[in-house]
Amino acid sequence: MIGAHETFDGTFPFPPHFSTAPGFRMHYVDEGAGPVLLCLHGEPTWGYLFRHLITEFSGAHRVVVPDHMGFGKSETPADRTYWLQDHIDNLEALVLDLRLRDITLVMHDFGGPVGMGLLSRHPELISRVVGVNGPTPFGQPELGAVLAANASQAPWFQWIMRAQEDGTLDDVLGALGYNILSTLKLNGFQDGTIITPTWIRAYAAAFPTRAETLGALGWAKGFALGAHVFEPPTAGARELLATIPALAIWGAEDRTLDGARFLPLFRAAFPHGLVSELPGVGHYSLEDAPRTISALLRLFLDATDRSASIAA
Repeated sequence: MIGAHETFDGTFPFPPHFSTAPGFRMHYVDEGAGPVLLCLHGEPTWGYLFRHLITEFSGAHRVVVPDHMGFGKSETPADRTYWLQDHIDNLEALVLDLRLRDITLVMHDFGGPVGMGLLSRHPELISRVVGVNGPTPFGQPELGAVLAANASQAPWFQWIMRAQEDGTLDDVLGALGYNILSTLKLNGFQDGTIITPTWIRAYAAAFPTRAETLGALGWAKGFALGAHVFEPPTAGARELLATIPALAIWGAEDRTLDGARFLPLFRAAFPHGLVSELPGVGHYSLEDAPRTISALLRLFLDATDRSASIAA
């Protein structure tokens, strides 16, 4: 767990906040006021991934960025499981604790399934959905086939399955504080100029010991064991999808989540949603192209302000 007031040489200058509603100390950034942007990270990142968006949008929005259990500045309890359904439970507890409404979900990587789980349980709280290289599983009948086909080709998922079979998964991810750069590179970013000692330290610092890698290990192992349970949408949530504004931004060079496989799931869930594919941008698109993503998000928010308010 990263120290609460660590700013990484001023690149993450946001005051820490904590909620114990999920049953552990869950860290979140809470900056600005106005309509809520709830930004959800994935594997093996934390709220640091959204640092540019926090600065860009907190002037006109309330930007809330939680660290999932076992990531970033949140605790890593030893007596918990770290499957998808656990993270959905935690997010739900946090959102209800903070009484968030009129939420625009901004989801990356496994933040997508977590955020869609929240939408399934509480559609009345969500006004817009943005997936940034983040899948949007929502009970689509082809979901299982898509996940299997993607896993058969993505280097990250191929490695997870091999490492689980040969018994090395725990050891490798247990040393994530030391091999964080190779793990991030395997998943994919394209802009090598972002790699600085501060940048590496920011992502490595979340995993200083083997005991604090349970979050990253749990997400990977959950796929290998088939332990993750995708939240089934309610009838009310399905009705919402007919009107809710939605945007998918996808780095086309993503080696972990193939846009050709996952964007059809987005279109199936949000038939009126918008899609923007970014050439030359990888899985960690918020690192590769923060200005482009900020510009696209701002256009989307400005264009959908009225319809989102009506839907909410």
